[in-house]
Amino acid sequence: MHIDCHLMYLFIFEFLLLFNMIKVSLSDPNVAIAIDCGATGQGKDGDGRQWDTDNKYLPSQGNSQSVKAQFQDPSLPSEIPYMSARISNSEMAYKFPINSTSRYFLRLHFYPTSYNSFSISNSYFSVTAAGFTLLNNFSASVTAEALTQAYIIKEYSLAPLDDGVDTLDVVFKPSDKHAGSFAFINAIELVPTPNILDSAVLVGFSDQSLDGKTATVETIARLNVGGNYIPPTNDSGLLRTWYDDTPYIFGGGSGVTSEDNETVGVDYRDMPKYIAPGDVYDTWRSMGPDPNVTLNFNLTWEFSVDPTFTYIIRLHFCEHIYTKVNQRLFDIFINNQTATPSGADVIAWTGSKDVPVYKDFAVNVQGGEGQQQQLLVALHPREAEKPEFYDAILNGMEVFKVSDGNKKLAGPNPTLSEALVKAEKEKRENFTKDKSNINVIGAASGVAAAFGLATVFAVVLYKKKSRMPRSKSGTSSWLPLYGNSQTSGMKSTIGGSSVASAQLSTEAAANCRHFTLAEIRKATKNFDESNVIGVGGFGKVYKGVIDGSLKVAVKKSNPSSEQGVNEFVTEIEMLSKLRHKHLVSLIGYCEENGEMALVYDFMAHGTLREHLYKGNKINLTWKQRLEMLIGAAKGLHYLHTGAKYTIIHRDVKTTNILLDENWVAKISDFGLSKTGPETNQHHVSTVVKGSFGYLDPEYFRRQQLTEKSDVYSFGVVLFEILCARPALNPSLPKEQVSLADWARSSVRKGNIDEIIDTHIKGTIKPECLKKFVDTAFKCLSDHGIDRPSMSDLLWNLEFSLQLQETEDGPKTSSSGRSNVNDNINMHLSTLNLQDDEDYSTLASSSTDQNSSTAIFSQIVHQTGR
Repeated sequence: MHIDCHLMYLFIFEFLLLFNMIKVSLSDPNVAIAIDCGATGQGKDGDGRQWDTDNKYLPSQGNSQSVKAQFQDPSLPSEIPYMSARISNSEMAYKFPINSTSRYFLRLHFYPTSYNSFSISNSYFSVTAAGFTLLNNFSASVTAEALTQAYIIKEYSLAPLDDGVDTLDVVFKPSDKHAGSFAFINAIELVPTPNILDSAVLVGFSDQSLDGKTATVETIARLNVGGNYIPPTNDSGLLRTWYDDTPYIFGGGSGVTSEDNETVGVDYRDMPKYIAPGDVYDTWRSMGPDPNVTLNFNLTWEFSVDPTFTYIIRLHFCEHIYTKVNQRLFDIFINNQTATPSGADVIAWTGSKDVPVYKDFAVNVQGGEGQQQQLLVALHPREAEKPEFYDAILNGMEVFKVSDGNKKLAGPNPTLSEALVKAEKEKRENFTKDKSNINVIGAASGVAAAFGLATVFAVVLYKKKSRMPRSKSGTSSWLPLYGNSQTSGMKSTIGGSSVASAQLSTEAAANCRHFTLAEIRKATKNFDESNVIGVGGFGKVYKGVIDGSLKVAVKKSNPSSEQGVNEFVTEIEMLSKLRHKHLVSLIGYCEENGEMALVYDFMAHGTLREHLYKGNKINLTWKQRLEMLIGAAKGLHYLHTGAKYTIIHRDVKTTNILLDENWVAKISDFGLSKTGPETNQHHVSTVVKGSFGYLDPEYFRRQQLTEKSDVYSFGVVLFEILCARPALNPSLPKEQVSLADWARSSVRKGNIDEIIDTHIKGTIKPECLKKFVDTAFKCLSDHGIDRPSMSDLLWNLEFSLQLQETEDGPKTSSSGRSNVNDNINMHLSTLNLQDDEDYSTLASSSTDQNSSTAIFSQIVHQTGR
């Protein structure tokens, strides 16, 4: 009994101790706070960060409401914390515990979309904190539309209050200038930080400086110059996000990007590590080695900023190559003024290589109030002192707006560009035109039909007004919001059978069979779970039988994770017009009572991936793998060059390559596909979509889509086939997580043999392996211009197969040259652009080597599209 009491007291003591620890952590001003506003429970975002509910920080909820977003934009990094929001049509104030002597990052997250009955276009409000006006008459909807972004993050660094106040009030107040206005917020972060700002030299006034330690600022840009995106979880403790600098580069001279691959790392010495993570200092952008080039241009970055404010520009440097003073000496210009009268020499500042350093400069930007101005930061080799190398270097950059004398940081809402205004006008005109045409049909069909069509257009109009543009550009904001890597699309909660059907073209509807829901249920035995053959972003895929004997695959939408109406319509529009041996055939579709389903030819052997490393007992031979790759390449080549318009798949991966009963590979899943650029353009500017591990880094950086984006993804597939491992495997060591990075590193080091699938290792002929690896390596080039076309890629795969099948390589003529006609005829037979007889006739008309080469040139280098 004594022991039991002792244990009970011990348990109570530990419980109270734990309770007090939790209580302290919830109110500790030295602990970072992340709240998911309007959420009903805690959750983790895509980076694994924990987000709390906002109730404990909102003492008086007043008229505020907790609401859920009706649509999930595909570019959202994760559902948490953007799919819930706190909305109020009157003033609401959050209260956070703070240490008055500490500086804090305050981050406000906004996702302007449809929230129940609230029209996001009516949302105008102000935000104040610690007496500073952070936002005034702010419209997240207008801002997101002007910047072509789906969500907005506003970051502020609040200076220490130094007045003993232990609470920070963040107040949201709807504007009184707009009827029915309301305030909303999706998430708030409050992160205690050291005093990260210093004294900044005022450009143009070398004897004056700005005291950054007492300044409250807004972050305009934070760039990992020459490097990749760095998420908050990889920052040096302050949960900052560092973005690729490419979208901000001004003009054609982008210099050269480099990375320090030595194991020495960064020697911070006396500089605090929280200033910037090592990844920032390990990568850099320089101007290049050729003085004939570097002396003739400035390496320049451009930012759109509000006038009448002062800005602090922090530049991060770390020299990894040179060790002596005056080896790399350059000038820094800010808004065309010299910021470094004596020049910039990183070694002179640090005394040694691998030692980071940063420099702060301040500049006042003039201009008419309300009109955006450009802030330019430029580097140029310093010629007067004749350094050993005429070059310049930069590793990172941060730009901060400093509050004015009235404690104001708010600027006007951005205005829409002329191009965007024109696009919106055309969209409205097209919508009005379509509406007029269908209303005529409705009138001829009787009052009941007219009423039904009016309902359809009410729904469609609602969707059009409530959705934000999906293309994004990072040049006007500190957040060039690169999209989510998954292929999940926008969620739709609109039921009924008319939404997608109303968006389908007449041609698409005519080329596809429209199934009733009853037919689909019968085919799949009422969606019997035993018939499930796969699960994707759209939903489950069922095996079924229609018309008594025809085997089909039915892809049914999942209301909780559906890709949405857009992807549904795109898939039908694309596949209804495409017919090719190496594309999965769409038979029809069903849309009824809120259910959406697509019906395809049944692919008996499933996905290519499941035969590589998913535990399948069938081990594909190298020859089989090559033949499947060639088939898939034929399908993509047809999309790029053989259809009426260039079509870019955008989601090439081994799960989207299916195998029929004869093991013929076919490309599937066209929900993210996009028609290519016009004849006078080189790319399509669009929101980034795709899958991590396969995503083209150039597309990811620039949001500029080309056929070469598919080539990059297919390059990952090539190595996936060779190595039999996923494109991403987080359980592996850091350098091996990404297959693309690991494969390229292995090729450079000459140890590609070490990563080949053991089932085929030793069966690949050296000549074949060399050709295959060289082709795959080129597909993964950082820049699209350096990658092969799909036609060249297909040629190389066919040639690799020929090298594998022959004993002594390709047949040669008596002169020792390869038989060009044989190779070209072989290649022509694989293209299958239109009807086979068209090209067989074309090939047979070639009687000599020159004419054959001319024909091949016409196919590879097509013109007139």
